[in-house]
Amino acid sequence: MSKVLIVEDEGIIRSALRRLLERNGFQITEAGTVPEAREKLAEQPFDLIISDLRLPGEAGTELINQETPVLIMTSYASLRSAVDAMKQGAVDYIAKPFDHDEMLSAVNHILNQYRRQQLPTATLANEEATEKPIGLQGMLGESAAMQAVFQQIKKIAPFNTRVLILGESGTGKELVARALHNLSPRHKSPLISVNCAAIPETLIESELFGHEKGAFTGANTSRNGLVEAADGGSLFLDEIGELPLEAQARLLRVLQEGEIRRLGSVESRKVDIRLIAATHRNIKTLVDQGKFRLDLYYRLNVIELELPCLAEREDDILLIAESLLKACCERLNKPMARFSKSASNALLAYSWPGNVRELENRVERAVILADDTLIHAEDLELPQAIQQPKKANFATTASQQTAEALTLPAEKSSDPAHLPSDDLSLEDYFVRFVQENEDQMSETELAKKLGISRKCLWERRQRLGIPRRKASTSR
Repeated sequence: MSKVLIVEDEGIIRSALRRLLERNGFQITEAGTVPEAREKLAEQPFDLIISDLRLPGEAGTELINQETPVLIMTSYASLRSAVDAMKQGAVDYIAKPFDHDEMLSAVNHILNQYRRQQLPTATLANEEATEKPIGLQGMLGESAAMQAVFQQIKKIAPFNTRVLILGESGTGKELVARALHNLSPRHKSPLISVNCAAIPETLIESELFGHEKGAFTGANTSRNGLVEAADGGSLFLDEIGELPLEAQARLLRVLQEGEIRRLGSVESRKVDIRLIAATHRNIKTLVDQGKFRLDLYYRLNVIELELPCLAEREDDILLIAESLLKACCERLNKPMARFSKSASNALLAYSWPGNVRELENRVERAVILADDTLIHAEDLELPQAIQQPKKANFATTASQQTAEALTLPAEKSSDPAHLPSDDLSLEDYFVRFVQENEDQMSETELAKKLGISRKCLWERRQRLGIPRRKASTSR
């Protein structure tokens, strides 16, 4: 059982946090000030210290040392305080208000990371060797559907066979093609990727097969095509369903004879390529409509590999979102952010018609627009009309999804009437505090007392159904 020391001068928050952690199997010791915390540390060792930043007398950062990891809490939620705490050695930072799942996630992450740092190298290597693989060549997936795809890729890659990848836009067809190439004997040769839908129909043949000087107006020099450039390696034709019929006939000859003839040339050249094609369209329907050659379809479709859409990979959504969030924060040079419980539930409830590509765009937008390092559901700006509950345990009310631990002002924390009961959620404190004080305080004062911005206060009023009271004319 992990031992956690909570250092918080607000009795209401300290006791609520204690109950939360004890219910989840942690052994808790409390302190109200830094000197009191030092006395507790002298009596016994702890696995983690959770300390408020602003404490009477000395700041919570005074507890940072090399032996016990420190998680800093602050109601001020400012980037400056977070950066300062991290620079001084805090292992993580969590801004008030926070929900239960957010706190538990941070605590478990720190303890697991700290435990792994203490393990001998050999033990750690053995643990990593026995862990279930969750990715392949940059693709992530714990779901059964993606694990099956990974197994297919490993089986197919070593052989010089043609592959037709099917799947909706944004499911990662190019990543699969790259994995097939990288795991093949051709990995030291180039992989040439071509989006057939992005090249004008009048230029597609020249781009793919090359041309001789004077072959058409504007052809001032001879030029190699992309098929020739892939000689010895792999050629990936994305959206092959958009390829014009004339170009399909030329491609068929490449596959049948292993040779290519440039536009305007009478000579053929031998090429050795592995062809990987992909499309989001139904090729059989295109064949029936006369838009795709049947003989080319049979040449391409030696092995068919179908990718599941993101809506069919519920177990992977949060895994991918977390990975994208980390990469996005690093790329944009932003502080490392986390998803709140409401954001996680929103991610799981959305149908993701744009698949992983849409998820990546939503995460990047949220990182840029979020007020702090905690991303809420509203930061993702997901269309409400397309959200739908997928599992019974996610069919919670809006208030349940956005339950967050909020701090009451210090002057009320000593009043027993305001101390929480075991059945009172921390979300109720927000509701009660706002309703009790909105007649005496302005919105700015309310937000300041709660340690949040006015915008955040307004958004939580909307989510929890607490409209602002109109000023009474009698006063």
